[in-house]
Amino acid sequence: MGETTIGTAKRMSRIPPYLFAEIDRKVREKKAAGIDVISLGIGDPDLPTPARIVSAAQEAVADPANHQYPSYFGLRELREAIADWYRGRFGVPLDPDSQVLPTLGSKDGISHVPFAFVDPGDVVLAPDPGYTPYATGAIMAEGEPHLLPLTLENGWLPDLDAVPADVRRRAKLLWLNYPNNPTAATAPDAFFEQAIAFCRENGIILCHDAPYSEIAFEGYRPPSLLQFPGAIEVGLEFHSVSKTYNMTGWRLGWICGNAELVRAVGQLKTNLDSGIFQAVQWASVEALRGGEQDTKAANAVYHRRHQKVAEVLNRTGWDIRPPRATFYVWAPVPPGYDSIGFAAHVLDQAAVNLTPGVGFGPHGEGYFRLSVTAPDARLDEALSRLEKLSY
Repeated sequence: MGETTIGTAKRMSRIPPYLFAEIDRKVREKKAAGIDVISLGIGDPDLPTPARIVSAAQEAVADPANHQYPSYFGLRELREAIADWYRGRFGVPLDPDSQVLPTLGSKDGISHVPFAFVDPGDVVLAPDPGYTPYATGAIMAEGEPHLLPLTLENGWLPDLDAVPADVRRRAKLLWLNYPNNPTAATAPDAFFEQAIAFCRENGIILCHDAPYSEIAFEGYRPPSLLQFPGAIEVGLEFHSVSKTYNMTGWRLGWICGNAELVRAVGQLKTNLDSGIFQAVQWASVEALRGGEQDTKAANAVYHRRHQKVAEVLNRTGWDIRPPRATFYVWAPVPPGYDSIGFAAHVLDQAAVNLTPGVGFGPHGEGYFRLSVTAPDARLDEALSRLEKLSY
């Protein structure tokens, strides 16, 4: 019998390997060889989930009522907690029954939203550099990502006026993400207002990915898209408990905003998954209703680490200013390197894992991203190694 050749769907050939998976493979190889690798590459809080949230989860896990299939649309108590949090934090009123949809982490919502709104040939406007699922989600839905360059000269904001007219006519979604990953940039209110007007004029759905809204320093309070006039008519916002409460592994996020758009995503989701384990939902209710003290304490740690990174790297020739938000440092690679080459050099010579900027898109070339989500002792050791490294 001859061998059977099984081909993947054509769309798979358009999706590049997930950068972080490849980096993880190289790090594993180093560790298997006995090398002490310090990872500053992934934005995963090293601080533990607050004890009050863990206790709520433990109690919920022991309750047989939470051992069966959950609702597709999440516990009403969770949707109410999300709506209450939005009202208290941003002054945004949301109907928990029609304007809030829990998801299995925000990445779940981000990657699946194009399936609800994008037909083959439709365009998705995605920032470059940016979180890769903005573009790959469009490809999976057989849409066409149109990359919007983010540059230092433009404050890491996309130039919406530069989007060609024919692209605007075909565009269904516009992705924004502020505070920004990977650049750590923040957006002024005027930019959100411009983006809302742009989407209203062109019939585009405005999708704002906001997981870092609570990771901010020195009194800065990032806004929600939904607090601006007109946003609820065209907008969806994506959020989660991951970064705010050190709950990345728990996998709970949500989509909120325009009721008609939320309904469409909910219809899609009923055909893709069977809901979120209710113990995780109850833990998230506790997280959202427990106040800001845990997040403030975590932010104090991140801010102190940011200052230390800037102090050390600036001694070696960089000009880094601690950001107003996120736990990322976005910096240019030294002359003579591209971003992958520099990250490889640092990994090989210092056993420190950094993320090459090109992994976030072509306009990320020439930069690297460093995350301050490593324990203090490990971050200190990594900075010591970087300070001694020759370029």
